Amino acid sequence: MLTRHIQSQVQTLLTHFPCVVLTGVRQCGKTTLLGTLGSEWQRFDMENSADRQQLLTDPDLFLRLHSDKLVIDEAQLVPPLFSALRVAIDRDRQKKGRFLLSGSSSPDLVRQISESLAGRVGRIEMAPLSLSEAWQQPPSALYSLLTLGAPLSQIQAAASPRLSQQQVQDYWFSGGYPEPWLSSSEEFRNLWQRNYIDTYLLRDIGALFPGLNRDRFHQFVNLLSQHSGNILNNADIARTLGVSEPTVRDWLHIAHDTFLWRHIPPWERSVAKQLVKHPKGYLRDSGLLHRLLRIADSQMLATHPVVGKSWEGMVVETLLRGFENAGIEVAPFHYRTRGGAEIDLILQGQFGKSQVLPVEIKLTQQSDKRALRSLSEFVAANDCPLGLVINNDERARWLDERILAIPAACL
Repeated sequence: MLTRHIQSQVQTLLTHFPCVVLTGVRQCGKTTLLGTLGSEWQRFDMENSADRQQLLTDPDLFLRLHSDKLVIDEAQLVPPLFSALRVAIDRDRQKKGRFLLSGSSSPDLVRQISESLAGRVGRIEMAPLSLSEAWQQPPSALYSLLTLGAPLSQIQAAASPRLSQQQVQDYWFSGGYPEPWLSSSEEFRNLWQRNYIDTYLLRDIGALFPGLNRDRFHQFVNLLSQHSGNILNNADIARTLGVSEPTVRDWLHIAHDTFLWRHIPPWERSVAKQLVKHPKGYLRDSGLLHRLLRIADSQMLATHPVVGKSWEGMVVETLLRGFENAGIEVAPFHYRTRGGAEIDLILQGQFGKSQVLPVEIKLTQQSDKRALRSLSEFVAANDCPLGLVINNDERARWLDERILAIPAACL
């Protein structure tokens, strides 16, 4: 079984809230994580018809009989649970760590949490394996050091590579879904990914959104893979698919809410620049991206036109998973001006004395300072103590007084 960094954050939330909700994409490891809680927890799976019927017969009675250390897996399938759960929590509001729900994101789940369980629930998102989790490395100290405003020398020391370049490349090509990582068979990995796409896209998302045309949405996701890492133009996508722009917006929301797509809004807080205000985004798993694009192996990826955008998306997702696993809240943005200046990722959070961390992502081993003019100007204009360049170098290097290049192998 693979160790997951987010486990400590689940335990932390259970000490502060009566109920914790663990959401995440299908097959990211939620059920396996719930199985590590201990024998005192009783688990009911709402995909099991007997378990589901037992709860639905009388939700209030069910929660009186199971009033503590209760796990309900795939909770989005039983909407009547949530109002009964609010009553059960309020019977003993001060007692923490009583209920743990898991599920894929859906409109019903999000609405029920916000309406019925507001103030009573801690929510945490679980993703597929991060780069360090795939190779069973402990969490990097880099994420907490960045947010604590640690001395720059400590940040540089924490940016030492912990993985080989081959390990980074293998993860990048394969993605982070746990089950393929547990098998040494390349044939199994290929079959798993193919069946995952067919099953998840056509069955699970269709069940969450009953009015969705599954075949057209599958075409949309295939097209979306070709736009991963690019500025999105909904009108162009709509024309290609022969649908309306509102339909494209709805589908983008579905892809984001079900954790297939990472929506990255534009940075709009610069008064001195004319900024591009269109969002961009990425397919969140690089292995899934490569499968959809029919990229057969790492050699084919190295010469494929999407290689740079694929690398960029993998690094963005690795960073965001690292902060999430450490319990650190950050919001991602991208930066582009109409004059052509661009920064791959702007992270908004608490980074010492600053609330902004700009990040440039490069596939190359070394980064030319002349190619980082946009990053340098952003750091100066926003008085950022640090700007990061993430590349494939062998060690961390200072490119400027406040710009540190770090290898992806340290993440």
